[in-house]
Amino acid sequence: MSPVSLLVIGAGDRGTGYAAWALAHPDRATVVGVAEPRAVRRARLVAHHGIAPGNAVSDWKELAARGRIADAVLICTLDRDHVEPTETFAALGYHILLEKPMALDEESCRRVVTAVEKADVMLAVGHVLRYTPYTQALKAVVDSGRLGDIINLQHLEPVGFWHQAHSFVRGNWRRTDEATSMLMAKSCHDLDWLQYVVGQSPERLSSFGRLSHFTPDHRPAEAADRCVECPLAQSCPYSATHFYGGMLDRGEHRWPLSVVVDDFTPHALDRALRTGPYGRCVYACDNDVVDHQVVAMEFPGGATATFTMTAFNAAAPRKTRIFGTRGELYGDGRTIQVHDFLTRSEVDVSPPPQGEMTAGGGHGGGDAGLMDAFVEAVATGNPARIMSGPRDSLASHLAVLAAERARLKGTVETLPALR
Repeated sequence: MSPVSLLVIGAGDRGTGYAAWALAHPDRATVVGVAEPRAVRRARLVAHHGIAPGNAVSDWKELAARGRIADAVLICTLDRDHVEPTETFAALGYHILLEKPMALDEESCRRVVTAVEKADVMLAVGHVLRYTPYTQALKAVVDSGRLGDIINLQHLEPVGFWHQAHSFVRGNWRRTDEATSMLMAKSCHDLDWLQYVVGQSPERLSSFGRLSHFTPDHRPAEAADRCVECPLAQSCPYSATHFYGGMLDRGEHRWPLSVVVDDFTPHALDRALRTGPYGRCVYACDNDVVDHQVVAMEFPGGATATFTMTAFNAAAPRKTRIFGTRGELYGDGRTIQVHDFLTRSEVDVSPPPQGEMTAGGGHGGGDAGLMDAFVEAVATGNPARIMSGPRDSLASHLAVLAAERARLKGTVETLPALR
């Protein structure tokens, strides 16, 4: 069987990361084209994958204009730019892996679903947490009945102080009007994951949260606008010079440093921090997304769940407690402990570790799991391996949108049955 041929639309960290799977599995997939407006990023992917020069372009529309020249496409553009390429490539007959979120509002999400269903092509949304060995082991416990009926779940996403500062204070996802809400940009993973574990979409949601710390009101009087000029750099946990400079000194030429510079040198980093967005004081940015939020959910069968995201922690894997009528489960992203009420025994059902639960660590095997499932589905013409298809992803996106409405309006939102 010939390898599945792929186009990469958007050669940022996500597109590059998914494409790297093909390098590790050349008998199963090959990247034959790339569209990326940044020349450095485009050239890097060309060099790594041996892409023909004519198939490396700045605008995805140039590739689309040639018709179907590959089996599938990885759409990894910025969040607001997902719908048009998805509709275009679906109409051309491409199977699609679409980075999350699929879109940013209900109408656009439904456009994505309509496009792939009308064209009869497969869609896998980048909800990589569904594909980790950890999730599969946890899901197997829930589905086995060992916990009895699920009554309540508690789920925590510890975003991490430096990740919040990098992505959601200084970075691309700092503003709702330019990107999207924090819940959609970061935590759509989590609401999707909870629905996958429970096996249902919630009926009712409420939410609370706000931007509490990263504001001008918390800026020290002595702080400079730029970390490279700030007398408090050595005492500030959010110092860009300390954080990114430390990565460079340790030779960690990966995300998130790879977002700040293309050339991993002290000179390039100093210039980026003096002139670019990632060198700004976290108390002097134009950010408005929340830095902590909770969501309360009620499911059709009566089960309830709470989700908490917070910036104020050391970045760590997500943590979950599941309370059933016959047992309790605790998971910390690596290990899973099950306590049986009848025997009063505790059993470890942890899967073998699969790397860090960060973007740089492949999301604990989730990135590889998604690519493995998607490529197999395309190769065999069988979508059964895809666990994040259009309808499941639509359901979780609608829940995210409802939760954010609840936060903004102070309401309890009811989700209608998916149509």
